[in-house]
Amino acid sequence: MSRRFVVEADGGSRGNPGPAGYGALVRDAQTGKVLAERAASVGRATNNVAEYGGLVAGLQAALDLDASADVEVRMDSKLVVEQMSGRWKIKHPDMQKLAVQARAIARQLGSVRYTWVPRAQNGAADALANSAMDGRPVHRDAASEPSVAEDDVQPAEPAPVVTTVTHLLRHGRTEHTPERRYSGRNDLPLSATGRAEVEAAAVRAKELGIDVVVASPLRRTRETAEAVAGALGLQVQIDDDLVELDFGDLEGLTATEARERHPLAARRFMSDVTVPAPNGESIADVSTRVARARRRLLERYAGRTVLVVSHVTPIKLLLAAGLGVDDEVVHRVFLEAASLSTVAWSSDGRTSVRLVNDTAHLR
Repeated sequence: MSRRFVVEADGGSRGNPGPAGYGALVRDAQTGKVLAERAASVGRATNNVAEYGGLVAGLQAALDLDASADVEVRMDSKLVVEQMSGRWKIKHPDMQKLAVQARAIARQLGSVRYTWVPRAQNGAADALANSAMDGRPVHRDAASEPSVAEDDVQPAEPAPVVTTVTHLLRHGRTEHTPERRYSGRNDLPLSATGRAEVEAAAVRAKELGIDVVVASPLRRTRETAEAVAGALGLQVQIDDDLVELDFGDLEGLTATEARERHPLAARRFMSDVTVPAPNGESIADVSTRVARARRRLLERYAGRTVLVVSHVTPIKLLLAAGLGVDDEVVHRVFLEAASLSTVAWSSDGRTSVRLVNDTAHLR
């Protein structure tokens, strides 16, 4: 009977493109034991290229262990899973080359199938990818680990599960909000309505047991965060990675105006999360830095209740991570100004979205 392996792979880029790295590991499918781990830099590249690098490394590690093994590849990249399953075309030349490598390795194995998993279930590979991007490559096999006498093995105490609760507050209204204008890196203040919304949010926040307030650096989020934090007797911690998407040439336009002035660029931006706004960012770019902010937040404030004051796109991406779904969900969620959403993150990888777009405090 053939051995069965599970390959978990991921990749990331700090800048997309930017300094990039991949992580991959091989588990015994029956016992869950990690048999091999790989993490390495791929230089300057995009998230997707790095993810393909992780796939190639994971398949090669499985091949090195047992060429006759049946392999299930689990990745949180729907793009890679769909492309390697043959359902989507591969257009990027670098990704095409890596896909060829992956298929060549896969042909040498007993069988290979691809499964998409939520991001929360791919944490081990994500941690390896981040190790690579931090300049700490990994090449580790179970057989190379120091042996331990059986009598010396002590049962490990299970690590306590710690849950961190994040309340996600969108800033109050500005002059752009009622007209649904793209509002990215501008420094507009809150409007009179926005200030009233923030006062109501501060009253609601007093009921939530908040320990820490973290905010985007833009004026509208700082004004919102400072008003709420003042009511709670807390200081505001600023995290630049929580800033809104840079809409570039679309800044200040409505969706209709954007389509009229930049018909092709606006249409591509609105339909593909990997395509940036003209002279701006893509949703995928924002996803990369929001994931960075989330990791920092969960490390620094583990077990605490945190109010995150941010913008539409970062909050939607935090909700997507909590739900374990792809970034495309940002097009299917509506968030009102000064609305509250809540996600709980457990240290064992489980997440729970408890609230979305709550505006009861504004009535």
